[in-house]
Amino acid sequence: MVMKNLTAASEFILLGLSTSPHLQVFLFLVFFVIYIITLLGNAVIMLVVHNDPHLHTPMYFFLGNLSFIDICYSSVIVPNMLHTFLVERKTISLSGCITQIFFFLFFATVEGLVLTAMAYDRYVAICHPLHYTAIMKRWVHIQLASGAWVTAFFYSLTNTLLITDLHFCRPSLINHFSCEPPQLFKISCSDPFTNQLVIFTVGATLWGTAFLITLSSYVLIISAVLRLHSVERKHKAFSTCSSHLTVIFMYYVPILFRYLKPTTHTSQDQEKLISVVYLIITPMLNPIIYSLRNQEVKKALGNFFRRTG
Repeated sequence: MVMKNLTAASEFILLGLSTSPHLQVFLFLVFFVIYIITLLGNAVIMLVVHNDPHLHTPMYFFLGNLSFIDICYSSVIVPNMLHTFLVERKTISLSGCITQIFFFLFFATVEGLVLTAMAYDRYVAICHPLHYTAIMKRWVHIQLASGAWVTAFFYSLTNTLLITDLHFCRPSLINHFSCEPPQLFKISCSDPFTNQLVIFTVGATLWGTAFLITLSSYVLIISAVLRLHSVERKHKAFSTCSSHLTVIFMYYVPILFRYLKPTTHTSQDQEKLISVVYLIITPMLNPIIYSLRNQEVKKALGNFFRRTG
């Protein structure tokens, strides 16, 4: 009876990073610059991987995938975020919010799975170098990447369809700068228990498995590298893997902290800052990390800029 007397919400009001009107233009400029760097940096990595024959290997195939994902991932959130900095009424429609959640879950999940595939690739390359070409054939790394995209699609679709069954009542205020499942669960006027159960159990299984495979791969990699007698080979192995480990650390830690830590222990401002890290900062830093920490990418970038300069 109560539900019948409530007016269904057709849009949400995003409170954003800050309610101070004096900060809006400053925040717009900061995140606009970050977004441009993200687009240019990842686009350059994709072009370099595509144009340099020396980088036509499974590792850089996954890196190209990762750069494309980062462009899409960032584009799901930042353009709408920039728009809200410049308008007085910071709203997003119900359909727009659900669409944003679908693509957020999709690209967040596919990025995590591609990072796992990259960890497995490095494990085979360093721990089984003589069998690398036999194990990581072209169809294998294509299947790994395709599996990541397909799995992410169905995971995202399942959670998004469940969210469409929730009811939202006016006024609907989202104390955030984007739509994420936890934010909608907080403002739902129907019970989100099923949604929370699915996103936690399926998500914990999927992400937990991916994280354990990644962690196990690098434990074995580090063990194998420490047994190498050649200092040059050790340096090359660590140089290649350190960039990937840095990206994994920057990606997994804030997401796991955001979704596994009890909300009662985290303020809303802390949640926003954590979301900024994995939604906006990490996609910008990924190409920079790979450019600075990976000698092959640095060499390919030098050749690319010499040819285009």
